[in-house]
Amino acid sequence: MASGKPIDEKVRSEIITKIRDEGMTVTEASNRYDVGKTAIYTWMRDGVVNSTSSLILENNRLKKENEQLYNLLGRATVELKKSKR
Repeated sequence: MASGKPIDEKVRSEIITKIRDEGMTVTEASNRYDVGKTAIYTWMRDGVVNSTSSLILENNRLKKENEQLYNLLGRATVELKKSKR
């Protein structure tokens, strides 16, 4: 099973992606990557890796910003149509 060696951040992200997005079980990931299940659960609980957490937060921020911009664009379009009448 696990050898106690540090796991590279890229490998951690890959493991979590396989579990979260591709349906791999923690047990399957543990066996495939020779990593302890406890370590995987800890990464999942702790937000996996700082860079992944940062990316998720940045993605959420950008989604909100896009929504605000679409709303502003919609209002500007309505105002423009009103002024042409």
